[in-house]
Amino acid sequence: MSSYVGRHAELYDLFYADKTYPAEAEFVGRCFKKFSDRETRTVLELACGTGRHAFELEKLGYDITATDYSPDMLQVAQQRARESDSKVRFAKIDMRTLPASATEYDAAICLFDSIGYLQTNDALSEMFAGVWHCLRPGGLFIFEFWHDAAMLGGYSPQRFRRWPAANGEVLRLSETTLDRQRNLAKVDYTIHELKKDGSYSTLRETQTNRYFSIAEMRTFLSDTKLEPLRFFSGFHEEESISADTWHVVAVARK
Repeated sequence: MSSYVGRHAELYDLFYADKTYPAEAEFVGRCFKKFSDRETRTVLELACGTGRHAFELEKLGYDITATDYSPDMLQVAQQRARESDSKVRFAKIDMRTLPASATEYDAAICLFDSIGYLQTNDALSEMFAGVWHCLRPGGLFIFEFWHDAAMLGGYSPQRFRRWPAANGEVLRLSETTLDRQRNLAKVDYTIHELKKDGSYSTLRETQTNRYFSIAEMRTFLSDTKLEPLRFFSGFHEEESISADTWHVVAVARK
């Protein structure tokens, strides 16, 4: 697994500047209150990226331990924490091999479809088992995944976007191919940074992510003794899941 390396990590927050992190954190907080049998205080985040969800949850009063396997993403997150005097704890941990620990968290989260970086059934089972061991009895696991129906029916083979930057602009070409037998989407990124002085730089990175049906997620959860409670259409309580739902948020309980 390798993604958002070097400069790509530094550009991450530019690419997702319009993502509604505060609203998503509030949704997660409502799920904690609705589905937990006691107050949720301590939260373990998997694949935290640059820490944007962690910081928003901290503002809501939660005690966050945020983990990621990418040192470059964690470097961005830790710099943000220093600048904002955040108390979020960051650690380099691969979610496939969560450490055995005496710590039991009230809840765990894995958002922005990051669970899809785990491409094999064995890796997913390892992650779910690790989460189970990290949760206190009755603890919640809330995670988001790419929905197979939307991916198979509506993915774009090519996408192009551009963003203004302080010293020019950034262009990103995303080229996606599907491995339908293994439910994998391979995305080849080509990113150009064009400077006002006429110079430019280019980086390329390939990421492969898995997409899932709700039925197979139920099976993974049940096989690792996590009880599936609810599947949402993204971060919307009332919206029904359909073939056009790209992101599914799942709530499970130990």
